[in-house]
Amino acid sequence: MKVAEERNLAGCCGIHCGLCPRFQSKAASRCPGCKILSLTISCKRYNCCVKKNGFETCAECGQFPCDKYDKFFDWDSFVSRKVCLTNLDRIKTAGLRRWLGEQGKRRKMLENLLAGYDEGRSCSFLCTATALMPPELITRAVRQAQKTMAAQATRGADMKTKAKIVRSAIQDHAAKARIDLKLSRGKQA
Repeated sequence: MKVAEERNLAGCCGIHCGLCPRFQSKAASRCPGCKILSLTISCKRYNCCVKKNGFETCAECGQFPCDKYDKFFDWDSFVSRKVCLTNLDRIKTAGLRRWLGEQGKRRKMLENLLAGYDEGRSCSFLCTATALMPPELITRAVRQAQKTMAAQATRGADMKTKAKIVRSAIQDHAAKARIDLKLSRGKQA
């Protein structure tokens, strides 16, 4: 993906759209990303950051975090918002281009996971795990899952079996690292 296309995946709130199940979907309802989607008009963070102030992300704003984030983290839609503040802090310290490179690697990792281990029901889980977990932890989990598959002679097994083994390994590694992979399903603020 080109740098300009990757930039379109940087939500002003710190979400990387490439790690969202709606972006990764193959369905007709696939979302092209926050900056391209016309529905962003209803997002008060987008309206303030991009439309009003001309910033790419809220990390550029001297008033961040402002009251537009007060209840933003109380619920999750399709992708976890737990990483937004961390991502915006990273953008401030490392710069948008470097952060995009890091997120691009996560996106590629996710796309490989989806191609190899999504039985049709794991997309949201894999997106959340890839957004919240350090990449090296996911790599260790997948290696453990592959060893389990080899030991159980499941290498040629169906996708459902492979997905179950990979999900279990990722959940185990996340739990040991005290990373909560559950989305908060509250009301939107």
